[in-house]
Order: sequence, then structure tokens, then C-alpha cells
Amino acid sequence: MLLPVMAGVDGSAESLAAAEWAAREAARRNRTLRLVHAWQRQPRESAGPATAAAQRRVLRQAEDRIRHTCPGVKVDAEQVEGPATGALLHAAERAELLVLGSRGLSGFTGFVVGSVALGAVARATLPVVLVRAGEEASDEHLPADDGSPSTRTGYRDVVLGLDLGDPCDEVIEFAFEAARLRGARLHVVHAWQEPSPLGLGPGEIGLVNGPEQADEWLGFLDAVIKVWRDKYPEVEVVETVTAGRARSVLVRAATGAGLLVVGRRTTERPAGRRTGPVTHAAVQHVGCPVAVVPHE
Repeated sequence: MLLPVMAGVDGSAESLAAAEWAAREAARRNRTLRLVHAWQRQPRESAGPATAAAQRRVLRQAEDRIRHTCPGVKVDAEQVEGPATGALLHAAERAELLVLGSRGLSGFTGFVVGSVALGAVARATLPVVLVRAGEEASDEHLPADDGSPSTRTGYRDVVLGLDLGDPCDEVIEFAFEAARLRGARLHVVHAWQEPSPLGLGPGEIGLVNGPEQADEWLGFLDAVIKVWRDKYPEVEVVETVTAGRARSVLVRAATGAGLLVVGRRTTERPAGRRTGPVTHAAVQHVGCPVAVVPHE
């Protein structure tokens, strides 16, 4: 049985944008779209008809919007009760992908990530895509020849932020598959920094100078990606290695992209599960949807 694409909805503009993005992704993957509304009863709040009707309206609003914008997608909807993050993650155990909205602020590019979205990213065992309010179908596509938005043009690049020190198959495969589904180019990006001479061992890349270091890193990147190029021969791949801080390099590389893919370690830390600094920077400052793929 094919697992659905799931979107969490709460009636907000960002969750409706996420539901639309999820519907388009469900169509690309030939999956059902599952809309889930999680709500928690407040103290002294009764579970009367008015409360139940309000919860149903949230789902009905999202369903009506999807049927208008993506009429060919099969939609299921359900309500779950409990703290939103935990309830959504429990429901997502029966999904292939979880899509959530993030509140965007006008005036600058980036996300103000709410506690639900951030908690889901930090704890999820499946890929989570964060979508900003205002995201539309045309934002995934290149502009028309006259510069106007279009859904008839090709897809914008899928950007993969790859750590060559920890190149995880789950993250790479997700990015290649996303590019294949869209017929998009995949732009693989790795950022490197010159190490301190005190930390170098014999034969390490840091012993050579800047341009030669870049060539060495590009060779490593090409070797890591080669097996995936062979598996996905239809995907055009561009590889870039850039000197600089990974979080800054990645945010710049994602400018104008249709989707950014990053990884997140699922290793339990003393302070509990959380996102790493690069992933956190991506979900805070990148304007396009961001897919966070967990890996060990």
C-alpha cells in the first residue's frame, strides 16, 4: 500500500499554502493527500457541538481549497486530539512525507518557525517539508519569457546541501527523486573551510592552496554522487564546492530554487532531539520550501 503525503492544517495562511504544496507533491508521486488537523482542548473547554463544528471547518476549508486548486488529487481528512507536535507526528507514522507551514514575515526572506514546525523537524523520523505562507504553484517554476509567473515553464532547481564528511544516502536519494519527479536540475552544494594547520594530518587537503583545495573537494563530491548519477541518468546534476561557512553558502545557493533539501541527524543528544546549526539556518532564512530528511 502506498503511503500518503500528509499535511498538517490549522486554518492559518501558512498551513493552507503547505496543504496546496502537499497536494501538488501527492500528484507528482501519485499518492493520496491526507489532511490532518490536530487540536488540544483547553482547560474548562467543553467538547460541545460548537467546538466540534469549528474543528470540522478547519478541515473543510483546506479540502475545498485543494479541490479547487488540485482537483485531480484524492483527499482524505481527519482530526486528531492532543498536543499538536506529538499528535501530528503520531499520525505521520502512516505517511511518506509530512508537510507543515511556517510563518513568513513580509520585508525579508525567511521563516519564523513556530514551535509545532520546529518540534516536528527535530523529532520526526520521516522527511518534513516546511512551506512559507504565500507559496504558490508558480513559485516552483521558472518565470515565463516576459518575466511573469507561470506554471507552464520548467521547474526551478532542487538544491541539495551535502556534507561530504557525512554523505547520507537517505538525503541524497530524496533530492534525486525530487528532481526526477519534477524534471528539474539538481544542484548539489558543498561548503568547505580551510582547516587550521594545527589540525592537519599528512596528505590532507588543507596542505594545498585554495584553487587546488576546491578541485580536490569537487573530486570527492563527484565520486560520492557518481552512483546516484548512474541510478538517475535522467536527472541533470550540477556540482558546486564553495569556500565558506556552510549555513551562509547554503542560504545563498537556495536563492531562486524551487526546493532545498538538507539532512538532520536523529542521534539523541543530552538536551534532547534538535536541529543542527546548518539545518536551523536553512529553515530560518531560506525563502523556498525546505525538506529536512532525517538520517542516523
